[in-house]
Amino acid sequence: MSFTPDVAGHHSDTSGPILDAARRATAYLEARTQRGIFPAEEALSDLAAFPRDLADEPLPASEVLTMLDELGSPATVVTTAGRYFGYVNGGTDPAAAAAAVLTGVWDQNIALPDMSPIAGLLDDLAARWTLDLLGLPCTAIASFCSGASIANLTCILAARDALLHHNGWNVDRRGLTGAPPLRVIASAEMHASVAKALRAAGLGADDVIAAPTDELGRVRAEDFPDADERTLVLLQAGNVNTGHSDPFADIIPAIRERGGWVHVDGAFGLWAAASPMHRHLVNGVEQADSWATDAHKWLNAPYDSGIAICRVPGDLRRAMAFNAAYLSTDAERAPAHLGLQMSQRARGAEVWAILAHRGRAGVASLVDRLCAHAQHMAHLLQAAGVRLLVPVGLNQVLVQFDDDATTDAVIAAVQQDRTCWAAGTSWHGSRAMRISICDTATTSADIDTCAEAILRCWHACRAL
Repeated sequence: MSFTPDVAGHHSDTSGPILDAARRATAYLEARTQRGIFPAEEALSDLAAFPRDLADEPLPASEVLTMLDELGSPATVVTTAGRYFGYVNGGTDPAAAAAAVLTGVWDQNIALPDMSPIAGLLDDLAARWTLDLLGLPCTAIASFCSGASIANLTCILAARDALLHHNGWNVDRRGLTGAPPLRVIASAEMHASVAKALRAAGLGADDVIAAPTDELGRVRAEDFPDADERTLVLLQAGNVNTGHSDPFADIIPAIRERGGWVHVDGAFGLWAAASPMHRHLVNGVEQADSWATDAHKWLNAPYDSGIAICRVPGDLRRAMAFNAAYLSTDAERAPAHLGLQMSQRARGAEVWAILAHRGRAGVASLVDRLCAHAQHMAHLLQAAGVRLLVPVGLNQVLVQFDDDATTDAVIAAVQQDRTCWAAGTSWHGSRAMRISICDTATTSADIDTCAEAILRCWHACRAL
């Protein structure tokens, strides 16, 4: 019997590198709480040791992994140790991290059910469980994609095609040239990724009417513009700065009665619906036509895990399905026909692992705990004299230190201190620090330690 050597001239050894990677990953996890959140200068300098030119000859996988770990691991931003508050990034649930390792080795393509029966099953279960947790119609359809930006784009494309279809225009056959014009009404606090999605869908800034917002960043229902059967309305569950949500129950019914389409960008805030304690904050969100969310934020799935949801499955399929003889299927759920990608990894398996591990009570507890941490952080900072710009909404804390210049100085000092990491933003003309608490690993002790570090940096900036 003969064999074919690999490119390095040795028998292929698939188990060795995987076992080595698992050992190194375990060591990384065990050491992460002893590190600063942002990499040290020495670690950043060591990145210069990565070869800049592609080698002519192969390098053993073990040496590649050693380089990746010894040079790369110290240069990571530690986002899974409970003290990373920059942007709205979740950590990674241990069950999901473990599932990602196993399913990565499975190497399954979820495009069609017969490509992987197990991945298809987990995708279907994760989608149905997500709808159940979020209180959305059981007849809706959820499709996993690469993030909230793509989820928003997917839903906006479905909305565009559905609105035109109901107005007698077939986009699949006629394209957009000469199509009836659509109007877009969006929150004045709309996230930039939604504007990007609109542009990709052929809807420019001139097509958008900004709906005025209040002091918490919520759309004012009493001042909401009129809509009709050619109107796409974009609302938010969880303002990216304040965490507050639009008054869905006061806006959505009238829009849908007139034939418009309501899409909700709920990248993180939609998960409030999974908590009996907090679901009133998104009351009425279930009445929308589509929703986008990110499992890698509050749910703490690994990255590349957005979810696009449409109330009417046919509306999603109209926009996303395509014809190819070798891709035809009678399956009710075929991810290749429910999103922009054809080949795609089994993202739903990681979400399934989290939901199977935590259950309904565990997801609610995660939401409640992170909201409580945000309240605790706000209390500690406010008690020390820091200005809280808006009441805490869900897991977002928005504060200012004296004035704009001091606020920026404190943000820079906190980032350099490395006890935690928080980012800056602008809110109604003023500079602010935004503290986003999304990591399942965060504890009350972490909040105490991080608040103390933030205040220490503030006092040092004041003393300059």
